Amino acid sequence: MRIAFFSFFILCLVNSLSAQSAQTAAPQANPGRPTVSTPATLTPVGYLQFETGGLGATDSPGVSTFEGINEVTKLTVAPRLQFLAAVSPFAHYSIDDRTGNSTSGISLGAQGVVKKGEGASPTIAASYFRQVYGGSAPDLDIGSATNSGLLLASADVKSFHYDANALFNEMTDSGVRRAQYGQTLSISHHVAGKLSASGEIWHFTQPFLRSHAVGNLWALSYNARNTLVFDAGFDRGLTHTSTQWEAFAGFTYLLPHRLW
Repeated sequence: MRIAFFSFFILCLVNSLSAQSAQTAAPQANPGRPTVSTPATLTPVGYLQFETGGLGATDSPGVSTFEGINEVTKLTVAPRLQFLAAVSPFAHYSIDDRTGNSTSGISLGAQGVVKKGEGASPTIAASYFRQVYGGSAPDLDIGSATNSGLLLASADVKSFHYDANALFNEMTDSGVRRAQYGQTLSISHHVAGKLSASGEIWHFTQPFLRSHAVGNLWALSYNARNTLVFDAGFDRGLTHTSTQWEAFAGFTYLLPHRLW
């Protein structure tokens, strides 16, 4: 109910802002959600983009149920440079018979394009994230990285678009630091009208559990207009140390007014 109320409030705010904005020649949003993969391409220069959503999960290692809100804000300041902030302002969870409410982490990062591509020639980028606040909410199967480096590739092949990531994370638990490695591949395809579908396979090592988390994600996206994209989907864990089920919904909104 909290997630639904929050989403309704944000949508009302979006509609209010949109009603004040001319929709002609609007820039194009570039969603990074709902997949685990992040696109190598950047958002339009000078425009703020907000990626807002809610997540519900069950049967994760050490966590019975989890509900949370997440927000990613992006601002591209140059054709090859983008700054990002990832925040999880609220989480409700249950561990065995105990329940709690808390905040999750805050991470700041930057992404730079190494090679611009077009069509089947991929765009190659690299990014770095630093966790500045860990929060007190429990982590799901992937965990939360203290430091994270990514290599990203995105391209269009015929009628399909793909985003592929390689991740190199530093994980910390009780003062012990270990390396985590991850790989993701997301493929999306236009279905009909303004509707697109995406499928994804992802894998992360779990250094403190000495295991692997693997999942299969499916989602639908609806382009309401150039600056507003809705999404919903689910993820199914494929190993016993993966979160078994996750469901999510949200939207990406690009403010149509350029900041400079």
